[in-house]
Amino acid sequence: MTEDQLASAYVLTLSCPDRPGIVHAVAGALLVAGCNITDSQQYGSQSTGTFFMRVEATTAGSQADVYAALEPVAAAFGMQWSLNPEGRKVRTLLMASKSAHCLNDLLFLQRSGTLPIEIPAIVSNHQDLAGLAEFYGIPFHYIPVTADTKVQAEDELRKIIAEEGVELTVLARYMQILSNDLCTELTGKAINIHHSFLPSFKGAKPYHQAHARGVKLIGATAHYVTAALDEGPIIEQEVIRVDHRRTAEQFVQMGRDVEGRTLAQAVQWHAEHRVLLDGNRTVVFN
Repeated sequence: MTEDQLASAYVLTLSCPDRPGIVHAVAGALLVAGCNITDSQQYGSQSTGTFFMRVEATTAGSQADVYAALEPVAAAFGMQWSLNPEGRKVRTLLMASKSAHCLNDLLFLQRSGTLPIEIPAIVSNHQDLAGLAEFYGIPFHYIPVTADTKVQAEDELRKIIAEEGVELTVLARYMQILSNDLCTELTGKAINIHHSFLPSFKGAKPYHQAHARGVKLIGATAHYVTAALDEGPIIEQEVIRVDHRRTAEQFVQMGRDVEGRTLAQAVQWHAEHRVLLDGNRTVVFN
């Protein structure tokens, strides 16, 4: 896809109270802006009464033209909405502690062009992964966290997010609990990978807990960060089958592979503007 084509292709996402006429009004506004709709998906949530829509469209006009055409429709229907150039890379901050597998997967996929993100910085509360950041040529910020320094550490993190224009923060096995205030600030803009299939086996050594219980399925969950630990809106989950012949150490290795795939998929869907929040649930358009 050329730069000219990228500039004229847009992704519209919206949510609003469900009522008749939304699709007609949106399509009409896009027509006024000279848009050709190339893909459209919508969903009405019966439980919350909310309508969700994702539209891909091309136009010879500018983003400002499309925005101006949609603005009165959005106001009339009380929409929460965004309009983004298709293919624009989302500025993404990666955070990790000591485990490298999720971080390495994201860095490799971004470098290979699979993930539509750009990574301006990596933050860690340990120095173990500095060499990995150096290998990929990405600035590494070591921010140690203790009970006494947590407030200052989060202020330093906020400064990096602001200075680097970060739009998405990914906790790629970052083993620190963020404060309630920071979680609130990052609502819908931070993704975490939970190293088990929620809601079972929370806390330390989930795979060992699973092994001790003789489970037949293990997995991973990628979700948005909230103040309620590991209970944010779920974006993606994956499970794999295990049996009695597997050791706890094999559970861990198999789990790492699942964690990397699950987190990468969630980041990709978010970066492609396919995920919309519906209370404590998500709507994920494929």
